[in-house]
Amino acid sequence: MSIQNVNLEADNSQSVDELIDELPSHQEVIETVISSLDQDDTAMVNHADDGSVWKFQYGSVEVFVQLTGETDDDLLTVWATVLKLPAQNEPDLMRQLLEMNWSGTFETCFSIYNNRVVVSSQRTIADISPGEISRLITLVATIADDNDEILQEKFGAA
Repeated sequence: MSIQNVNLEADNSQSVDELIDELPSHQEVIETVISSLDQDDTAMVNHADDGSVWKFQYGSVEVFVQLTGETDDDLLTVWATVLKLPAQNEPDLMRQLLEMNWSGTFETCFSIYNNRVVVSSQRTIADISPGEISRLITLVATIADDNDEILQEKFGAA
């Protein structure tokens, strides 16, 4: 019996190694997710030495996806602008965004980047699964698209 168990363990580890070799790269997963969300075929990508950045239209927002590389320490960052700053009644806007961060953004958050309110998410790619990549991109795109027009109407440009 113990000989069979050893053989089964060897066979299992060999199968795991083969499966790992067959997994798509993070870039391939990102491109698959974007192609499923980009209904108007607007996706663009820029590959550089320091990573890749994709841009695509989802509803009324432009979504950006940045991957700095394929090592465990590299980052996946997803963001979409919902409102340009300055805005009307910024104290109320900030309060509303903080309240929304608490209850309705899941793994994403509202942030300020480059004088814009954005929905964003960032994570190292260590142990990230294709499902997590899909979830982050989909959450940012959906939350941004669901809130951009409401926030623009309520707080619009100052």
